[in-house]
Amino acid sequence: MSVATDISPSAEELPQRPAAAARSWSVVPLLTRLHFYAGILVAPLLAVAAVTGLLFAFSPQLDRLVYDTEFHAAQAGPGLPKPLSEQVAVAIAAHPAGSLATVIPAAAPDATTRVVFSLPELGEQQHTVFVDPYTGEIRGQLTTWYGETPLMTWLDDLHRNLHLYDVGRVYSETAASWLWVLVLGGLILWCNRQWRRRAEARRTRSRTEATLLYDLSAAKGVRRTRSFHAATGIWLVVGLLFLSATGLTWSRWAGGNFSLALDKLNAHQPDLDTAGGGAAPAPHHVEAPVAAAGDPAQVDAVLHIARANGITGPMEIAPPAEAGAAWTVTQTDNVWPVHLDRIAVDPVAGTVTARSDFADWPLLAQLSKLGVQAHMGYLFGLANQLLLAALALGLLCVITWGYRMWWQRRPTRTDRRALAGPPPARGAWRRLRLPLLLAGILVTAAIGWALPAFGVTLLAFLVLDVAIGLVRRLRRKPPVPTSPAPAGA
Repeated sequence: MSVATDISPSAEELPQRPAAAARSWSVVPLLTRLHFYAGILVAPLLAVAAVTGLLFAFSPQLDRLVYDTEFHAAQAGPGLPKPLSEQVAVAIAAHPAGSLATVIPAAAPDATTRVVFSLPELGEQQHTVFVDPYTGEIRGQLTTWYGETPLMTWLDDLHRNLHLYDVGRVYSETAASWLWVLVLGGLILWCNRQWRRRAEARRTRSRTEATLLYDLSAAKGVRRTRSFHAATGIWLVVGLLFLSATGLTWSRWAGGNFSLALDKLNAHQPDLDTAGGGAAPAPHHVEAPVAAAGDPAQVDAVLHIARANGITGPMEIAPPAEAGAAWTVTQTDNVWPVHLDRIAVDPVAGTVTARSDFADWPLLAQLSKLGVQAHMGYLFGLANQLLLAALALGLLCVITWGYRMWWQRRPTRTDRRALAGPPPARGAWRRLRLPLLLAGILVTAAIGWALPAFGVTLLAFLVLDVAIGLVRRLRRKPPVPTSPAPAGA
């Protein structure tokens, strides 16, 4: 429901100020105008977000095609894989520059082990070496970003900021900030329309068609297009609201406000204490060879201790950030049911010094994490990806039908020909009851503060609308008659 269902046939006129008795509690006229203009102006951003999001949703499959050599061992060996420490040593020998950042053991029999290095010149990016766990062969090397391949990083940046960095992030945040407004506005307009149709049907004792399906009985033209636009939008409401909310949680400005709210509520993901001692020993005590703190040779003991303490499946092993600190092992299974537990390991003592289980996170932190994984298409695997694809394609259809309605409502008379249909009538806010108007202003101001991209663009829309109204009013003003010059002058 991203482009307006232009219900009102009235032309763009500046109405006279209504009398107090004419004021109403209905927000439908105001929502109609807001849905119309916001849909026209924001729909292009939503279309870009839908297309780029659709591409990113299937980036895991694209990754497996493009990086098949790096991701897979030459063949699953008949015996056991080499010790993890040997695989790390092979990677260090092939890439001696930089510092060891993480080790990602092979999570499947035919997968490679990933050894990740940090280099100052790469900034946030890292260098990943892919090692065949059976032969110790280097299968490839890539520059990665938080575990993402170059292809996935490119698609991620395309969806997030169109490769325009901080400037480009304005587009995605604006789209997410307005998506929920357009969806809820369209839902209210649809409900109002169905209520009026049912009331008319009861009055005339006639039947009404199914409201959640396309009205194929409607005459071809704007009525049928409106049926496609509205019915599809209704089926997408929950999914689009979810994408809007989860997209805003890690946006630039709204995401910053969300993070501040989590700070106030103490609802962030808990930190893991890697300082070393102080925690009770783990239930399973594993003897480990004595070695220097952070020595890559300790990775075998760290892996053994982690598995003995229930850390299984896909995981990342990170060496201590400083001398005397513990190693960190993090589960990275994002498919439901997720496994995101973390432990701090002292391989010399053979103990787990700290633990942070996903089940113990604050509820808001859990919901935020799960929401992000679902938004990116990870949480439910292929089913999640197909659902995102359906939402993206449905949104593109709704946008197309919205613009088609705008074109179908254009005046076609020779003396009133226009390229598109007229917008709903101006001055709808003047017809609201004063308490409703004041409450609406306060709520809108609060939302604009929490979602700055929404607040700034809404203010820009209002300024533009007022300016257009003033220009049209001045054009309609009759010229002031001038007095005739006196005779003989």
